[in-house]
Amino acid sequence: MKNKNIVETCTHCHACQNQCAFLKKYGIDIGDTEKLNELAYHCFLCGKCTEVCPEKIDGRAYILNLRRKKVEEADGNFTEKGYGILLKEKKDYIYRNYRHAQGESVLFPGCNFPSFYPKTTKKLVNVLKSYGIGVAYDCCGKPVAELGLEADEKRIMNRIDRELKTRKIKEVIMLCPNCYAYLKPRLTEVKITSIYEKLEELGIGKKNLTPAKVFLPCPDREKKELLSQIEAYASGGLTPVGNVQCCGLGGCAPVKEPELAKNMGEALNAGLKDRESEKIYSYCASCAGNLNRNGCRNVIHVLTEIMETYEKTDTGKSMLNRIKTKFI
Repeated sequence: MKNKNIVETCTHCHACQNQCAFLKKYGIDIGDTEKLNELAYHCFLCGKCTEVCPEKIDGRAYILNLRRKKVEEADGNFTEKGYGILLKEKKDYIYRNYRHAQGESVLFPGCNFPSFYPKTTKKLVNVLKSYGIGVAYDCCGKPVAELGLEADEKRIMNRIDRELKTRKIKEVIMLCPNCYAYLKPRLTEVKITSIYEKLEELGIGKKNLTPAKVFLPCPDREKKELLSQIEAYASGGLTPVGNVQCCGLGGCAPVKEPELAKNMGEALNAGLKDRESEKIYSYCASCAGNLNRNGCRNVIHVLTEIMETYEKTDTGKSMLNRIKTKFI
C-alpha cells in the first residue's frame, strides 16, 4: 500500500495508537506518514496495529516499506546508528555451520534456540541423527530483512538456497517460529516442516504440557498454525496471553526503544496472579530469552518439556553458546 493510500484510508480512530506502546508514546496513528517516516526504526513490527485496525491497514508492511525506502534513498547504504553489532554478525552470518547438514532432511535450529537452550538443542540433534537427519546452523536472514536491506535479504536467501541444493536436502525442519514463517514462502524447492510436525511424525517427545498460558510469537498470532501443532502435546488448554503487545525484540526496535522493550516484559509480569509459580509457555526462544531477561523467570520453552530436559533459559552465556555452534 502506497503512503498516499495509507493517509487516505486511515480515519485516525486511534485504535492502533491505543493498542501499541510505540504509537501511544508518540501520540500518532498508522496514517501519520511524515512522523512515522522519521520513526520507522522505532516500530516493533508486531502487527498489532493491523490486528485492531477497522480499515485493515497492514501497518507492519507499511513500516517495512518505509525502512526499505530509507535504504534505497541512501544508495543501498544503511545509515541508522546502533545496528553495527547486529549487522556484523547477521549480514553474512558468522556462526553458520553446515558441516553436519547431511541426509535428505536437516534440522534448522536458527540463531537463538541454540543460544538459550544448548542442552535441548544437543538432545534434539542427537535424537534426530538416529533417524538420519542432519543439522544446519544458520540465520534465516529475517533480522537483516527487517532493517530494510533488500539486496542483502536476497543475497542471504540465495546463499541458504545454494547450501541446501548443494547437499541435495529435500526437507528443512524449523525450530524457530520466525524462521518457519520467514523461510516457508521463500524456500519453495524444499519442504519446510516444523519441529512439532516432525516429532509427532516420528513419535518423539513426551505429551506432558499442562494447561497454562502461552505467549504467542508475532508470526503465529493470526493463524496459530504452530500453536495448533503444539496442542497435541498438551493435556489441556493452552490459553494465549492477551495483555502483552510483544516480547520486546520485534523489528530490531529495542535499539531505539529500550525502555518500551523492557516494559513489555514487565507488563507480562504484571498480568500474572502469582509471579513465582504461574507457568507461561513459549515456543519462540527469542521471546522466552528476552522475557526472562526482563524479569519473567517462569517463561518456559515448550520443547524443554517435550524433550524432558527441563532446561532453564541460559541468558548469561547466550552469546557464547551461539559462537559454539560454529565449531560443533
